[in-house]
Amino acid sequence: MKVRDSSAPHTLGEYVDPLPRIGHRASGDGADRGTGDGLVTAGPSGGDESLDDRVPFLARLESEDRSALLSLGRELSFTTRTVLLRQSEPSSHVLIVTHGWTKVTAAAANGYEALLALRGPGDIVGESAALTGRPRSATVTALEPVRTVALVREHFRDFLARSPAVSFALLGLTSDRTRAADRRRLEFASLSVRERFAALLLDLARTNGRRTEEGIELSVPLSKQELAGSVGASREMVQRLLKELRERDAVLTGRRTMVILRMDVLRRIARG
Repeated sequence: MKVRDSSAPHTLGEYVDPLPRIGHRASGDGADRGTGDGLVTAGPSGGDESLDDRVPFLARLESEDRSALLSLGRELSFTTRTVLLRQSEPSSHVLIVTHGWTKVTAAAANGYEALLALRGPGDIVGESAALTGRPRSATVTALEPVRTVALVREHFRDFLARSPAVSFALLGLTSDRTRAADRRRLEFASLSVRERFAALLLDLARTNGRRTEEGIELSVPLSKQELAGSVGASREMVQRLLKELRERDAVLTGRRTMVILRMDVLRRIARG
């Protein structure tokens, strides 16, 4: 089964061999104007621990375990905006993303949709429902063309039962994601919407940004509603915040596109 595609953007290639290093800095000459550092500068919470949940599942495994796990599944491809997994549906399989980016969302009873996370190459989705047997807790949607390897729930569980190292890696990932969710709840309680939004843009720049001549372009296309759902705000509030940032020459925006010109402005806002 072919899962490597190192010639294309957003692929699994960087996670195969060698493994990615936590804290890798992007090349460039400090496009964030005056900061001089790369894209991995810690957000308001500070510390390298803020990067732990960004290390994808496959990057935590030895090459032999990765190959053995992927060989159990079959490849599935999804077009942009296609739903990979749907909230409340029963679980029959897990997906390992090998190319492209997805968004994880959850809808409340009143229809409000929150953006919970972005998952990309090397990430696993649907594992919680597969392990517990409960309905899926969130919806996963392709933000661009996505390729995955699908593993039947029973095969996945059997593999974990006979592979302690992989089980511990999955436990570590679950723990890191829980810690990230706890940090996010703390931010919601302690920061204003304006500060949360600036922190979100910093996080997206660090994890999904690519340096251009103008600044740092966010490589994952998100709508204003999706940005709003990530910080617990309305679409109108996000429009006002973006207008403020444009007036301060901190960002350039288009339809589902954004270039961050002034990381230092976002950092000052995020720090309150």
